[in-house]
Amino acid sequence: MSVATSNIFSMSNGQAADIANVTGMSLGDFRSSIIEAVKQGLRISALFGQPIEEGRLRLWAVLSHDARSVVHLLHADLDGDRYDSITPDCPQAHWFEREIFEQWKVKPCGHPWLKPIRFHAPYGQASQGRAEPLPEIGVTDFFGIEGCEVHEVAVGPVHAGIIEPGHFRFQCHGENVFHLEISLGYQHRGVERKLAGGPDRRTIHYMETLSGDTSVGHSLAYSELTEALSATSTPAKAQVLRGVALELERIANHTGDLGALAGDVGYLPTLSYCGRIRGDVLNMSALICGNRFGRGLVRPGGIGFDIDGDRRDELLRRLDLLEKDLSVAVGLLWNSSSVMARFEGTGTILRRDCLAMGLVGPAARACGVEQDIRRDMPHSIFQLYQIPVSTCPTGDVFARGYVRWLEIQRSVAFLREQLRGLPGGAAQLSPRPLQPGRIAVSLVEGWRGEICHVALTDSQGKFARYKVVDPSFHNWFALAYALRGQQISDFPLCNKSFNLSYCGHDL
Repeated sequence: MSVATSNIFSMSNGQAADIANVTGMSLGDFRSSIIEAVKQGLRISALFGQPIEEGRLRLWAVLSHDARSVVHLLHADLDGDRYDSITPDCPQAHWFEREIFEQWKVKPCGHPWLKPIRFHAPYGQASQGRAEPLPEIGVTDFFGIEGCEVHEVAVGPVHAGIIEPGHFRFQCHGENVFHLEISLGYQHRGVERKLAGGPDRRTIHYMETLSGDTSVGHSLAYSELTEALSATSTPAKAQVLRGVALELERIANHTGDLGALAGDVGYLPTLSYCGRIRGDVLNMSALICGNRFGRGLVRPGGIGFDIDGDRRDELLRRLDLLEKDLSVAVGLLWNSSSVMARFEGTGTILRRDCLAMGLVGPAARACGVEQDIRRDMPHSIFQLYQIPVSTCPTGDVFARGYVRWLEIQRSVAFLREQLRGLPGGAAQLSPRPLQPGRIAVSLVEGWRGEICHVALTDSQGKFARYKVVDPSFHNWFALAYALRGQQISDFPLCNKSFNLSYCGHDL
């Protein structure tokens, strides 16, 4: 990085530092540093605002440098209510700047698509005693295309199934999709604001329900963050069982997605088998902690449930059955020419576009991008056991499915080795109070991709600002991009190949 390098603070994933050590910079250097860093291969993991004294806003950026296994922290203070947008020179900032504008009414001048993403009142209104009417969710100036035989198709927010709400608006010519606009925000709960002033006894429950299918991933990111802020160590046994829970969560969701992809093209054998096998994996999590989604297991300082030798042996027995059943069920999928005809070449995203948009997780690895927090920013058990990165170069629905299958196989190997070598000793230590005036970043490779939690503590050791970036936040725009030039009938298949979280995005 060639811009303002002396002002850029670096640290490892899962560590904490004094906020005073992160030297501020001018807005111009802040913007230039982010743009230059991304050009050199770094990623924007978080970009957010923090209110400071006298009603001013501080912009924070967390840049992940995968090649060096460090994160860079930058911040700059605004003197007014506007700044030069980063997005025209760095598309990765696109969604983040829209969020900052919606939350704080600080305008990124020159942003090409400055529209709401969650439809809520600005965060500053309550503290300033304003009583402006709340925005109506989903009411916005949608992009439109005019022309002979061009038509619009609106889907949702209520869908024909037990799924979360989201609105999709297609601009089509016949069956061909020119443009898809996705409008979210129906699940906004204001979680980040509720986290301020914590942690308290409700905080862990917010984390486990940020996105219900990622209960382990988010509770792990939170626990590792608070352990860094309190200088609390984690027992070896707890580190192993946390890793086991994380990979069980990955296997369960990937299995469900492969079955759902089969269902979207009418291939019922894999659909039915994977539906049943996903339940088997969820029951393995329940065997550990009594909850199929792993809730109650990961806690600051360790884990809430331990396992004995008999339960470990039962998990290993079920793992052998799981591996055998999945090989048959998923093998049917890859060996069906009618399935492959629908998967291959559908919803393709090129590697260069993936990097420009800043995609994470299987969606990025399906574009041939070798990016995985477990390898690039290893913490805890993944510092000792490196799971190979699974990639596929084609960037289509097939690639997004095949990467899931590769990850399942490698997670199974991880689980078998960790359970066979499960260490003894304590599984939980009492967490200490958070230290004041500190900042920490926790990155976890959830099953959808990179989960980023950032926390800053005040002078009392409480959360002054807590920022959560779910992997879906990075990837929703990619779904819209993947539909360009596709048949509208391919939307369910493309949508499932990403399988993004509504509530994880909306928070």
